[in-house]
Amino acid sequence: MAMAKSPIPMMKTGGGLLPKFVGALLTLAFLAMVIKQPAAAAEMLTGAGAALGAAVEGLMSFLLQLGK
Repeated sequence: MAMAKSPIPMMKTGGGLLPKFVGALLTLAFLAMVIKQPAAAAEMLTGAGAALGAAVEGLMSFLLQLGK
């Protein structure tokens, strides 16, 4: 019995070696920063969180204005 095709397209999983290598390299760099300079790493994460919050707030404001 053949399986029916899904009407929802699925994302391709896996990826190549380069994206995995870059991700591992960035993770190791961040861990090294946390170990060597924890205060600077915390400050960087706080700044990134604030920037992400501002971006979400701006997007929501745009969408609300679009709906008026």
